[in-house]
Amino acid sequence: MRSFYFGAGLVVLFGGAVLAQASDIDAIEARLSGLVPDMEQVSIAETPIDGLMEVRVGSEVLYMTADGRYLVQGRVIDMETQTDLTDAAQSGMRREQLANLDRSDFVSFGNDDAEFEVAVFTDPDCGYCRRLHEQMDDYNAAGIKVHYLAFPRAGAGSSTHTKMVSVWCAEDRQGAMDIAKAGGNPPRATCDNPVMDQYRMGQSLGVTGTPSIMTFNGDIIPGYVPADRLRDRLEGLNARNGQ
Repeated sequence: MRSFYFGAGLVVLFGGAVLAQASDIDAIEARLSGLVPDMEQVSIAETPIDGLMEVRVGSEVLYMTADGRYLVQGRVIDMETQTDLTDAAQSGMRREQLANLDRSDFVSFGNDDAEFEVAVFTDPDCGYCRRLHEQMDDYNAAGIKVHYLAFPRAGAGSSTHTKMVSVWCAEDRQGAMDIAKAGGNPPRATCDNPVMDQYRMGQSLGVTGTPSIMTFNGDIIPGYVPADRLRDRLEGLNARNGQ
């Protein structure tokens, strides 16, 4: 794979495909420049379809014709291989962002040698998030390690945000999370913390509700899923991804 910069946009050229012409990139960027405030959020890549380009704007995946005339919203599926190309592109973006996270910023539950690991965007005042946490022993027993990331749905300055800051700033983060998930308020604490950075990252990854479960391969499993069913889902994803 080779990457080049043309103007502000990143163009990724995949080996084996017909390389996009600079004029095609210019045509697409010209169309988008009046619509997208920050062109550094835009990346353009080829698809297996002649004349159709993949355009990533933040966490969104769109498609444009190479001449920049037509913009297409929707999923692209290869019916011959049954591959969802849009889902693959979105998973790739999530995988890249999750890989760049500092794992010391997680609040984690489970064994280091767990068979599976998931990142869970959570809000301690969310009913299904509490239900998931109540069953943490079941997830760990099923070989799943859970890494919590903060997603205070009410945003900065809310009581939930304050509670989550106290969790992330606690000397015992797991104990503070247990208190918060049980409906209590952990001892008030403040520090430099990743709460809002994780919240904004969740938004960029398409998180709209909690709990939102993601694999570190970029697959998303929205909502609460019991331990046995989650393990089945993770095994299926591994089989699909050839792991």
